[in-house]
Amino acid sequence: MRKIICTAAVLAMLCSALAGCTKKDEASVSSEAPTTQAVTSVTTENETSETAAPEYHQEGFDYLALVNKTEPLPEGWEEALETVHMTNSVGDDVEVEKKAYDAYLELKAELEAEGIYVDLDSARRSIAEQQRIMDDFTEKYGIDYASKTVAEPGYSEHHTGLALDLYLIIDGKDVVLNEEMIQYPEIWSVIHSRLADHGFILRYPEDKEHITGYGYEPWHIRYIDDAEKAKEITSNGMTFEEYLGIATDGKPTVDYGSSELFSEDELKETAVQVKCSFAGSGRRVLNKLKYAGDEMNTADNLKLAKEYGRNEDYTQVIAFLADFTVTEESKSYDAGEYKDYPCWLARTEDDGWEIVTWGEMNE
Repeated sequence: MRKIICTAAVLAMLCSALAGCTKKDEASVSSEAPTTQAVTSVTTENETSETAAPEYHQEGFDYLALVNKTEPLPEGWEEALETVHMTNSVGDDVEVEKKAYDAYLELKAELEAEGIYVDLDSARRSIAEQQRIMDDFTEKYGIDYASKTVAEPGYSEHHTGLALDLYLIIDGKDVVLNEEMIQYPEIWSVIHSRLADHGFILRYPEDKEHITGYGYEPWHIRYIDDAEKAKEITSNGMTFEEYLGIATDGKPTVDYGSSELFSEDELKETAVQVKCSFAGSGRRVLNKLKYAGDEMNTADNLKLAKEYGRNEDYTQVIAFLADFTVTEESKSYDAGEYKDYPCWLARTEDDGWEIVTWGEMNE
């Protein structure tokens, strides 16, 4: 089997613009008493009467439509989509598909009865808006940076209006930063246990990065308009891709070994990057991943990483070894088993790890 070197780059913070999720940069702000966190204003797209009963979509609107890194938004979706606008507790306008919003309000009310308060951080993002973001990042930072930090227009699940990002309200304070929200696993566990009853699923579960292409996002939920199907997905620990039959969980194992250079959290973060690179590949199935050892972080390897990654600001390099199966020959890989195949990542002083190349850098 031939060894090839294929460059790639993956954003370290997987819950940023890559996934289409909003990550607040400003500090959390105080809000009024949590019992008043219901919608402050709601408007409906193409609303004809304030008292008219809601009408949902043309016949055939598909609540099970898949949009991910390899599957684009279906044609005609934006024309068929009907949405409402609401203003959240921090004053942001959020646009949501009508039926998903009604289900969210039911979920929100049930959680509030248990003393858990949430609000909507973001939901629908149009393709045009995604393109504006891509253009803005390209102008400010260049095409290389933009391509690895912003989802391609048309491939963000937020285009559907069915993907909702929640944030927490703790003791009257809006908790919107990802790194702060992740500190409340008990609260998220309760929230997740209530999702299926209202037709929602957790879209990006933990340890499923090799399928979804994104790290664990406890705040990102997806409406599928069927409580029984949502319960089936949830009770079986499945991803949406698995339920739709387009992916099989190979349950890859990860060996972090030991390191004097990196913490276990850093190694886990890096492994997530590598696992994400297998998502949607179709022909590659990840079986095992292991840390290659501190001895890979050398000046020579850092120099090579800078060449492959085209970034002179890298300060560290790291490698993981992957065992994977190629089920069908492609331009990059022969069919067969690959053992201890190196994946090289590097990072700058201020940013997270990026995949810079696969294969042996010194060949």
